Amino acid sequence: MSQKLPRMKRETKKTLTMDIDDANQAKQWSLEVLKQFRLIFKATQQHSQSVETKYGVTSAQLWAMWELSKSPGLKVTDLAKAMSIHHSTACSLLDKLAKKGLIVRERVSQDQRVVTLNLTSQGVDLIDHAPSAPQGILQHALFYIPGNVLKSLATNLDVLVKAMEIKDEEAAMQPINPISISNRVVPEKDRLKS
Repeated sequence: MSQKLPRMKRETKKTLTMDIDDANQAKQWSLEVLKQFRLIFKATQQHSQSVETKYGVTSAQLWAMWELSKSPGLKVTDLAKAMSIHHSTACSLLDKLAKKGLIVRERVSQDQRVVTLNLTSQGVDLIDHAPSAPQGILQHALFYIPGNVLKSLATNLDVLVKAMEIKDEEAAMQPINPISISNRVVPEKDRLKS
C-alpha cells in the first residue's frame, strides 16, 4: 500500500510545478519580446539604409529636414526639441545638411546669436520626393499610437531600461543611428572582387 504524502508536501510539490510553469512562460514571453525588438530594430535599419541609399542623407537628417519643411524658420533649439535630441547633436546634423546644400542658416533678428533654419530649393525637392514617413518608421508609428498605449509602453520600457542597468542616459537624446552604409562592414563574401 502506497503511503500518502503529508498535505504540506503536496502543496510544496504543486507550488514547485507552478513555479516551473511560470518560469517556462516567462522565458517564452521574454523570447517573444526579444523577437519584437529584433523586428523593430531590423525595420528601422532597413528604412535608414534605404533613405541613405536613395536620398544621400541619414534618416535623422531627413527627419530634421521634414521638421524644417513643416516649420520654416525654426531655431536650432526648437528643432532639437522637436526631435528630442541635444542642441549639439542638432548642430552636427545641420552642419552636414548645410555642406550638402540642403539647408541654410540665416540671422534675421537684431540679436545675431539667433539663427533660423530653412530648406534650400534642393532641400525642398528632396523632401517632396521623400518616403511617406520622413521622420522614420519608428517615430511615425509612435506618433500614431493612442496616448494610453504610449503611456503603458513608456512605463514598461522603463522597467526594461532599469533591469538592463543602462548607465548612458545621454544616449536617450541622440538619434537612433543604425550602421551607416558608408561605415558598414561588408562581409568578405559580399565584397566586390577586383
